[in-house]
Amino acid sequence: MRVFNETQWFNQWFMQLINYGMIAFLLYCLYMWFIAKSAVGNVMETDVTGQIVVIVAVVFSVLLLLSFKLKTKIDEVGIHYKFLPIHRNFKIIRWDEMESCEVRTYNAITEYGGWGFKGGFGKGTAFNVKGNIGIQIVLKSGKRILIGTQKENDAKLILKRYKNKENEGI
Repeated sequence: MRVFNETQWFNQWFMQLINYGMIAFLLYCLYMWFIAKSAVGNVMETDVTGQIVVIVAVVFSVLLLLSFKLKTKIDEVGIHYKFLPIHRNFKIIRWDEMESCEVRTYNAITEYGGWGFKGGFGKGTAFNVKGNIGIQIVLKSGKRILIGTQKENDAKLILKRYKNKENEGI
C-alpha cells in the first residue's frame, strides 16, 4: 500500500518578513516602554493594560500565521485534507465520490482570489498555501475542490495508481 503525505505552510519570504516585522515592532515597543520610558503611539510607559493588549495581539498574530498548515494524504480510501487551524480533523473525499481527479496548473489570484482557504468565483473551493500546482477534484455532485501541492510528480503517480485501481474495481 502506497500513501502520499504532504504538509505545507506559509513559509514564503514575504510571510516571514511580516512575522519578523511584527516581532521587531514588539521588541521596539518593549524597548520604548521599559528602557527608554517613553510612549509608543497612545500606549504610555505606565499603561500596563495597553501594553498587555499590544503584546498579546502581536504574539497571537505571529502564532496564528505560523499555525496555518495544509496537510494532504492520499491512500486507498481517497484524498484526505486538513487546513489548520480551520479544520480540526481530516476531511475525506472517497474515490467513489469523485467524477474526476487530476493534477493541474492554476492561477491562484485569478481563479481563487489568492492563497489560503478560498471560495473561487465559480471555480469551486481551493486550499493552497503557495505555488500554482494543485490536485483538482470534481465530485459527482458537481462540486469542485482544488488542493495545492508542491509534490507534483508524486501526486501524479499516486493518483494514477488509485485511479487505475478504481477503474479495475479493486
